[in-house]
Amino acid sequence: MIGALEIGIIYGVMALGVYLTFRVLNFPDLTVDGSFTTGAAVAAAMITNGMNPVVATLAGGAAGLVAGAITGILHTKGRIDGLLAGILTMIALWSVNLRIMGTAKEGATVAANLPLLRAESVFTPMKDAEILRTWVGVGILFVAVMVMKLIVDWFLSTNLGLAIQATGDNGPMIRSFGVSTDGTTILTLALSNALVAICGALVAQYQGFADISMGIGLILVGLASVILGQAVLGQRFIWVSTFAVVFGAVLYRLIIFYAMRVGLDPNDMKLVTAALVVLALLLPRWGFLKRIPSLRGRGGRVPPRDAAPGDGAAPSVSHPGEPAGVTTASTSSDGK
Repeated sequence: MIGALEIGIIYGVMALGVYLTFRVLNFPDLTVDGSFTTGAAVAAAMITNGMNPVVATLAGGAAGLVAGAITGILHTKGRIDGLLAGILTMIALWSVNLRIMGTAKEGATVAANLPLLRAESVFTPMKDAEILRTWVGVGILFVAVMVMKLIVDWFLSTNLGLAIQATGDNGPMIRSFGVSTDGTTILTLALSNALVAICGALVAQYQGFADISMGIGLILVGLASVILGQAVLGQRFIWVSTFAVVFGAVLYRLIIFYAMRVGLDPNDMKLVTAALVVLALLLPRWGFLKRIPSLRGRGGRVPPRDAAPGDGAAPSVSHPGEPAGVTTASTSSDGK
């Protein structure tokens, strides 16, 4: 179970990236299936060639940032539908990833798998100290991911972050204020895929190999983490939403772990994932999870009137013509 907790916490980085596009920007980005593998491929190739694993991980994130920016440019400047733009980038990255991994194998131009079992990784110090796959290791990984979560929280509270949130809530409104929604869309997609690629680089180093197929179906895992976590903890405030997606990633891995412990075939895990997403979407509508006395909000991300200013709540947007105090949000607590 400790291994499932560790890998779930690592996948929390990917869930934060999916949260930026799926919840904040309201953009269906399928690039993550390719950018996850891109991050793993770049990191594995650089580590195999003797580069520092931390630098290799950051380089993997930079490669994901470029992939996300390409999707954003295709959508905003090329006027290609967002779903199709993500698919096009994802397909192109398949060939790119094969080439990247091929650079680390002598005499080969493409490679579908790159082992890292004897290479130094960011987890090597924890392995040498024999704290990996222990509760101490879980605590260290949790603190590291929480630092990344706090960075995302801080970014979304800046003027640029608020403009990104407003772009997802009401693009025409924020454009009327002089904000370039094309720029905020490209930036959000780039940052989202950078986080996803960093997660791919970390997963490759944790499991000891990078594989061309490791990103297939990852968008479903990301959506399951976001929807499952927010179905339990809610999304009333930004800091709750980001913590919920990390919690959802861990919860998803624990569910998969126990599903395999009871004897389910590993080939059925995609079906289990799809069933989890469906349940997370349906249960709040049936009112089951609303009875849980937790941090769940009943009115989306919009804070109550008596909330103190500067408490990290998301900005509210009023529709023209509506009475004062009537607010909207792009998402609701029932997972829509």
